[in-house]
Amino acid sequence: MRRKSKKIQNMPPKMETINKLWKISNWSLPKRWKPGRKNGRKRSAETDKTAQLEKELEASNRRADKAKKQNQSLTTRIKQLEESEIIKQQESIKQTQKINELEENIKYLTEKVTDLENRGRRENLRIIGLPEKPEINNKLDIILQEIIKENCPHFLEQGDKIEIQRVHRTPSILNPQKTTPRNVIAKFKSFQEKEKILQEAMKRSFRYKGAPIRIIHDLVANTLRDLKAWNTIFRKARELGLQPRINYPAKLTIYFQGKVWAFNKIEDFQAFAKKRPELCGKFDIQAQKARET
Repeated sequence: MRRKSKKIQNMPPKMETINKLWKISNWSLPKRWKPGRKNGRKRSAETDKTAQLEKELEASNRRADKAKKQNQSLTTRIKQLEESEIIKQQESIKQTQKINELEENIKYLTEKVTDLENRGRRENLRIIGLPEKPEINNKLDIILQEIIKENCPHFLEQGDKIEIQRVHRTPSILNPQKTTPRNVIAKFKSFQEKEKILQEAMKRSFRYKGAPIRIIHDLVANTLRDLKAWNTIFRKARELGLQPRINYPAKLTIYFQGKVWAFNKIEDFQAFAKKRPELCGKFDIQAQKARET
C-alpha cells in the first residue's frame, strides 16, 4: 500500500475527505471530456455524413419540386384536353343536327320536285310496247289516233274530239343494244280526255293491229318504281275482294270491314295485315316470291 504523505497525515479528517473527492473528480474529468484524436475523427465523420445527408435531402427536395411542377403541368394539360374533347363533342352534336336537318330538307325538296314534275306530266300518257318501225315513228300522232279508234271507238261515236298536243319517243336516241321498243309519250291538250283513255286502258288490254300494248301514267321514275312495288300486294288484295286502288302518287287504298284504309308505304300495310287474322300471312311478299321460284 502506498503511504500517505505527511500533508495528508496531518490533515483533519474532513479535509482529507475533500481532498480525496477532488482527486477522484480531477482524475475522471480528463478521461471523459478531454478531446483526443479519436474523438475528433469521429466527430468529423459524423459532420461529413450530416453534410452528405443534407445534400441528398436538398437533391430529393429539388426532384420532388420538379415532379410536382410536372404533375401540375400534366394536370393542366389533361384539363385542357378534356375541355377540348367536350367542345369537340358539342360541335359533333351540332354537326349531326345540321346534317339531319339538311337530310330532311333534301328529302322534302326531292319530294316537292318529284311532285311538281309529276303534276307537269298530268296530261301525259305513256305507251309501252308500240313496235319500233320507221313508218310508225314518222307519224306517231296518226298512230295514236288509230289506237284510240281501235280500242275506244265509242269516244268518236259520241262526237268527242281527242286533241293531242305532241307525241314522241323516249329516250330520243335509240340504243341498238336494247331489243325492246322505246316508250311513247303522248301529251293531250285536255286532262279529262287523257283520264278517259287511261280509265279504259285500266279496264282492258289495249292493242294496235292485234299486238298488245300498255297505256299507263307518265310519271317520274321514282314514282313508277314505288307504284311497281305495290303490284304483288295489289293483285292479292284484288283476289281477296278488298277493292284495291292506287292513288297518286303511290298510295294504296283498300276496303276492309266497312272502312277505307290508306297506306303510303308497303311496311305500313304489312304491319296492318299482321294484326288482322283474316289477312295475316296472305301478303308475305318474300314467301310468295320463294314459292314462285
